[in-house]
Amino acid sequence: MPRNAAAKRLDPDAMPDRGNSYRPRTIKRNRRTKDEMEALDQAIIAMLEEDYPQSVRHLFYRMTDPRLAACVEKSDRGYRHVQDRCVKLRRRQRIDYNRIADATRRGYFVNTFSSGADFVRRMAGQYRADLWAQSDYRCEVWVESRSIASVVQPTCEDLAVSLYPSAGFASLSFLFDVAESINADDDGRPLIVFYIGDFDPAGVLIDKKIEEELRGHLRPEIDMRFERLGITREQIRIYNLPTKPRKLGDKRSPEIDFTVEAEAMPARTLRRLLRDRIEELLPERALEVARVAEQSEREGLRALAAIYEAR
Repeated sequence: MPRNAAAKRLDPDAMPDRGNSYRPRTIKRNRRTKDEMEALDQAIIAMLEEDYPQSVRHLFYRMTDPRLAACVEKSDRGYRHVQDRCVKLRRRQRIDYNRIADATRRGYFVNTFSSGADFVRRMAGQYRADLWAQSDYRCEVWVESRSIASVVQPTCEDLAVSLYPSAGFASLSFLFDVAESINADDDGRPLIVFYIGDFDPAGVLIDKKIEEELRGHLRPEIDMRFERLGITREQIRIYNLPTKPRKLGDKRSPEIDFTVEAEAMPARTLRRLLRDRIEELLPERALEVARVAEQSEREGLRALAAIYEAR
């Protein structure tokens, strides 16, 4: 296959006009001039200043929107180009490192402590009040990719909600382990599961498969309710998200006539949609009450550490 075959298949000139989809206009594939490179850098900087953290993948899909003045081609070559510019911009201190999120690589380590007092003092800052103690529901979030997990993780951590990246169609072992955890934690309250994934022939099946497999291992009395938070056809219309034609030959989900990656949704919009739905499940002022309780308990733990140290 010629080296540029993939790029040709993604040529916007060959794609039909579907309203907000890729419109007939040429995206340059030759080397950018110095001015064009600076325009691309400025576009990346502006996008990360108004909305962060974002994963490189999320930023790439946003930058492939042909309605942008400095867009990139939707291909592996385009992704590598955005990735390269992000590296250079961070090393040149034109964007902060914390603007880019990456949950795909994690270190594994063991915490050690100099004493019991040191342990209590350091753990005091980790204390979290049970935000969901008075809620009528339990809640967890599933996402199709680790890229999306990077974007919504701060929201899930703030609202004390478990987050599961499925990495496409999740493995049976992973789904079984999660189901066993749900069974063990069941206290009679309904479990609300929010899902975020691509709107494409495979993406609209992933959440259905996750729900099906989980239900196969849950006890019959457990009330689990699945809700696709994104991406939906209605959101594509409301937020005018850029679309592209579905792949030829893919016979799955024939009702899907065009596709949209979850990363096409602005990161802050995804976080806002998720936060709004999760907070609807919490009692009024639950987060505020929990913050006060946490501060009081942490001060008590620090005082205990001082007493322990004095011994």
